[in-house]
Amino acid sequence: MERRRLGADGTEVPVIGLGTWRRLEAAAAGGGHVAVVTRALDAGVRFFDSSPMYGRAEELLAEALGDRRGEAVVATKIWTASPAEGRQQLDRALRLFGGHVELMQIHNLVAWREHLPLLVAAREEGRIDRVGATHYAVVRELETVMRTGRIDAVQIPYNPRQREVEQRILPLAADLGLGGVVMRPFGEGELLDLDIDEEQLAPLHPFGVRTWAQALLKWGLSDRRCTVAIPATSHPSRIDENVAAGEPPWFGPDERELVHRLARDGT
Repeated sequence: MERRRLGADGTEVPVIGLGTWRRLEAAAAGGGHVAVVTRALDAGVRFFDSSPMYGRAEELLAEALGDRRGEAVVATKIWTASPAEGRQQLDRALRLFGGHVELMQIHNLVAWREHLPLLVAAREEGRIDRVGATHYAVVRELETVMRTGRIDAVQIPYNPRQREVEQRILPLAADLGLGGVVMRPFGEGELLDLDIDEEQLAPLHPFGVRTWAQALLKWGLSDRRCTVAIPATSHPSRIDENVAAGEPPWFGPDERELVHRLARDGT
């Protein structure tokens, strides 16, 4: 897979990561969470995103990484209005992931003014590598956090039906040298429910696209301001399909418009 810069420090990651919201717990219900993470690592996935908001996902991810923890870039979060609990969540993540987390984010900007100094201090101490901020919607406050000069990456929703970040957030991230983590590349799953057939995807075959999921992932990653997309899955068989979308060539304006039109008009 192509690799892109996660932040201004020059560190690069493969463009397809793995999200853990809902799906890792679903896999664990059948004892399959280790198989999902192992297959991802074997396929070249290195970026794994989690949060204390996601139930047992952090614990399950740590367990599944096991002795391969050193191969992973772990991105997790603080998610609480309480500064004291935020410190506890940071400490818990550090314990789970071997005393070090590559990207620690403030989830949905909850109490970000209180948590940001904690994370900046942890970065200065070398306990985390980078500080990030996330939000499930595009809000003006996200720009405020970005402009502090104290974060390294931003996680935002981006797909053909949710493009608001193109107006201000992605241009600002590029100007500031921030990594761009794409959440919800499939919406919340509703985009995968569209009835898109092989014939409709034929113009995208020269770009290595054979499935609608690949078209959606490549659509977002063809915006070079995006560093990594984090589709979630509970099925190891889906990993290779997703990873294949992380190879060039990338879509041009015509191909991106085709995917946008299919997503807009699909049923």
